[in-house]
Amino acid sequence: MKTNRIISSKGGEVNAGTLNSEVIRASQETLYQAFTDPGALSVWLAPGAMTGNIHNFDLKVGGGYQMSLYYPESEKDSHGKTSGKEDRFNARFVELLPPKKIVEAITFDSSDPAFSGEMLMEVTFETESAGTKVTIMFTNIPPGIRPVDNEKGTAQSLLKLKSYVLQS
Repeated sequence: MKTNRIISSKGGEVNAGTLNSEVIRASQETLYQAFTDPGALSVWLAPGAMTGNIHNFDLKVGGGYQMSLYYPESEKDSHGKTSGKEDRFNARFVELLPPKKIVEAITFDSSDPAFSGEMLMEVTFETESAGTKVTIMFTNIPPGIRPVDNEKGTAQSLLKLKSYVLQS
């Protein structure tokens, strides 16, 4: 697993980002499907011991989905962006290029201004000899999310994705 933190500045504003990649023994088509099927997303997208629920889903450019990520009950110190145990977000599909690329604009459902703004997630799928390299790049990460936490959560999600597609 490869991870990198990206920090850039534009017009005096800091733009935090992360880059994670993982080679998975599956085709581009299988992995693209796992990113565009609400049932699949609800299984693997929530990092670590979190669980997920898709509330609505419209697979087209300009469409998108709303999803909740729930912290496990065993986690006493969880601080959800939406409520104590929930991170709810809206993802809008900016670009869908099957089976090579997906770009989503993500906004969090939160009253805390530290989680405001539109974060971009770009996912690419590149064929390699050992499988498909899945790369997830986040840019414009809201200031309330530490890039190291985003990086860790993305790495955990990629491991769950790997397990999901290998069991399917």
